[in-house]
Amino acid sequence: MLSGFQVNFSLYLSKFIVDLSQSLRVIHDWTKNGLARHNLPMLRLSSLFNWRSNWRAGVSWAPWLLLVALLPQAAGADGPTPRVVRVGVYANAPKIFSDANGQPSGILGDLLVAMAEQERWQLQPFVCEWQTCLDALKTGRIDLMPDVAFTSERAQLYDFHNTPALLSWSQLYKHKGVPISSMLDLKGKRIAVVKGSIQASFLKSLLESFAITADLVPVDSFERGFEQAAAQQVDAVAANRFFGDLKANDYQLETTAIVFQPAQLFYATAKGKNADLLQAIDRHLGDWQVRDDSPYASAMQRWMQPDTRPVIPTYIVWLVGGLALLLGLALLLNHWLRRQVTQKTAHIQATEARLRTILDSVDAAIYIKDTDLRYQYANEAVCKLFGRELPTIVGQCDSDFFDAPTTNRLRIHDLRVIQQGERVEEEEINRTLDGTVARSYLSVKLPLRDAHGQIYALCGISTDITKRKQAEETIYQLAFYDPLTGLPNRRLLQDRVQQLLTSLTRKGQGVALMFVDVDNFKDINDTLGHAVGDLLLREVARRLSECVRAQDTLARQGGDEFVVMLMELDIRPEEAARQAQHIGQKILARLSEPYALEGQTCQCSVSMGVALLDSSTASCDDIFKQADLAMYQAKAGGRNALRFFNPQMQARVIARTSLEADLRWALKSQEFMLFYQPQVDADGRTLGYEALVRWQHPMRGLVNPGDFIAAAESCGVILPLGHWIMQTACQQLLAWAHQAPQAGWHLAVNVSAQQSARPILWRRSRACCARVVPIRRGWSWS
Repeated sequence: MLSGFQVNFSLYLSKFIVDLSQSLRVIHDWTKNGLARHNLPMLRLSSLFNWRSNWRAGVSWAPWLLLVALLPQAAGADGPTPRVVRVGVYANAPKIFSDANGQPSGILGDLLVAMAEQERWQLQPFVCEWQTCLDALKTGRIDLMPDVAFTSERAQLYDFHNTPALLSWSQLYKHKGVPISSMLDLKGKRIAVVKGSIQASFLKSLLESFAITADLVPVDSFERGFEQAAAQQVDAVAANRFFGDLKANDYQLETTAIVFQPAQLFYATAKGKNADLLQAIDRHLGDWQVRDDSPYASAMQRWMQPDTRPVIPTYIVWLVGGLALLLGLALLLNHWLRRQVTQKTAHIQATEARLRTILDSVDAAIYIKDTDLRYQYANEAVCKLFGRELPTIVGQCDSDFFDAPTTNRLRIHDLRVIQQGERVEEEEINRTLDGTVARSYLSVKLPLRDAHGQIYALCGISTDITKRKQAEETIYQLAFYDPLTGLPNRRLLQDRVQQLLTSLTRKGQGVALMFVDVDNFKDINDTLGHAVGDLLLREVARRLSECVRAQDTLARQGGDEFVVMLMELDIRPEEAARQAQHIGQKILARLSEPYALEGQTCQCSVSMGVALLDSSTASCDDIFKQADLAMYQAKAGGRNALRFFNPQMQARVIARTSLEADLRWALKSQEFMLFYQPQVDADGRTLGYEALVRWQHPMRGLVNPGDFIAAAESCGVILPLGHWIMQTACQQLLAWAHQAPQAGWHLAVNVSAQQSARPILWRRSRACCARVVPIRRGWSWS
C-alpha cells in the first residue's frame, strides 16, 4: 500500500508533467514562429508552487523534478513528428489541380504548400472529382478540401475559416457558332454544369426567376463541360471565371455577357473536425493577404498576372464589390418586401433588381431611347463610354456625345426602329465628339411597344467589336498581301483574275497579264546578302507602281516574280498587245536603271511575259501558265526582254514596234516625199494640185500612206510629219508663184484628225504659210 505522501506525490508529479509539457510546447512554437504571431500564455506552474508548499512535508523530489523537466526537451530535440493532412485535389485550374508530382498546385495549392512548410504539415493529396471530394470530406476520408464556396447549406455540413481565400464569380462560355448575348437567349439551350456545384443551383434559380426554360446538363468537371461545349454537345457551359479565362481559348470558346453568382472561396473541413487547421489557415491568410512579399502575393502573381504585380485591377474590385453590394441590397430588399407588401410587388421588385444587376454586369452598352431619340436609360457600360453618371445622360441626344457623321448614321438606324418598327442589326463606327476616338460596335436595336402595340421607345444593345475588327483586318492583311512589299499576294491576284474572267463576257475591255521576273536575283542574294535582296525587291515594287496605271493591279507572285494585270485595254487584240508592249517597254527601261542599296550600286534587269485575256480564256490557271511560259521565252531569248504568249501576235507587235521606230528615223533622215496630183475641171484645165505623201524606205522601197499613217498617228509621229508636209507644200507654192500659169493654182493638203482637233496646230500651219506665201485673195484651206 502507498502512503498518503506517496499518493499525493504521484498526483502532483503527473499534473506537473502535463502542465510543463504544455508550457514547453507553447515556448517551442513561440521561439519558432516569432513573438508577433503568438501571444505567449502564462505558464501553468501553479502545481509547481503547490509542490513547494508540500515539499517540507515529504521527501525531497528535486532530482526527479529535474529529470522530468529534461525529458521533454530531450524528446523534442529532433522536433515534433510532422502532421499528416489529407487534402482533396480536383482539376480546377488555375485555382487547384494536381501537378506532375501529384502534389497540390494552383493558387490554393501553392498557398496550402506554403502553410504546410511553416506548420510542419505533411500533405497527402487525394485526387478525386468535385462531388467525390465533397463526399470524402463529409465521411472523414480527407481532412481538408480547398476551393469550396460558402453557402448556408454547406455551412451545416462543413466548417469554414473566417478569411476568404479567393473572390470569384461564375460566367457562361459558349461555342463561337451559338448566338448567346443575354439571358433571354438561353431559352431552349443546353447548359453544362458541374454536379453538386453552386453554379448549378444558382443558375437554375436565376433561370426560373426569368421564366426561362433551359436544360442543365450535369458533368463531372469543368474540363468535361468545356469539352462538350467545344464539341457542340451542349450550347454553353457554366464555370468560375478563373478556369474559364484560363481555358476558353484552348477550347475555342467565347465569353458571354452573362455573369452571375459572386462567391467567396474557402478551405473546408468536416463538421466539428480539424478546427486547428482552419485556425492556422485564418492566421496565415490574415497575415499574407496584406503583404506584397507574401506567398499569397506570389501565388496570385504566378497564376493570374505573370508579367505584372499580382494586384487585382481596380475596375474588377469595383465591379465585384458593386455586384456584391447590389446583390446584398437586392436580397435585403426582397426579404423586407416579402414581409411588408404583397407577393406580386415583391416579385416585381426582385426581378427588377436582378435585371439591373445583370444589365450592369454585361460587357455591352445597353440603352433605351424615346421617340425623340433621347436617352431614357443607360447601363454601366454606357456611363463608362460617355464618362458621365446616369442622371447626366438621361434626356441627352447622340449629338451630345458623337460627331456629326456618327450622329447622322445613328439617327437613320434609330428612325427605322421608331417609325417602321424594324429590328435593326448593323455594324456601327462611332467617333467621339472631337472625332479623335473611333470604335466599332455591333448594334442590335429593337422597338419597345406598349399594351396597345404602339412603339414608345427603342432598346439598343451595342457590343464593342473594335479588337475583333482590328484582328480581322490584320488577318486579311496577312492572308492577301505580301508582308515585304505590301503588294497583293498570289491569292488575292488569283481572286481578282477569276472575277475578271467571269465579267469579261459582260464588259467589253482588253486585259493583259504580265509576268515580271528579276534576272539573276539569286546572284544578288548570294553576293550582297538577303537583306540587300529584300531592299532590291522593295525598290522593284516601288518602280513598278510608278509605271502602272491606277486601274491596273500590281502583285507579288512570290520570290523575285511580280505580276501586273493591265485593265481597260483596247478590245482589239492587236491594239491591246501594242498598249501592253508600250507599258512593258516603259517597265523594262525603268527597272534597268541602277539601284542604290545600302551604299552599294547594283544593276539588274527583268524578263517579262505577256498573255492577253478574252472571253475564251478557260481558267485562271491557264492564263497564268501562258504568261509564265512567255516570261521563260523572254529569259531564253537573252533576258531583259518582253515576249507575248501568241507567236503570231508577237510577230505583229514586233513589226508594229519596228515600223514606229522606222517612222521616227525617217522623219529625222527626210525619207518622206511629196507627190502632187493635178486637179482639173470639166474642160481638162488644171486648177491646182493635191499633195500626197510617200515614204521612200531604204529597204521596203516606196511605202503608201495606208501602210504607215495609222502607225504614225498611234505613236505621235503624225504631228511633226504633218508640220513637215505643210511646210514643204508652202515652199512648192512659193516656187509656182513666179511662173505662169502656175501662179494661180491651188494646192490641197490632207490633214489628220489629230491635227484638226488641236487649234494650236492650225495656228502653226497658218504662221508657216504666212512666212512662205503671202496671204492672197483666193487662198483656201482643205
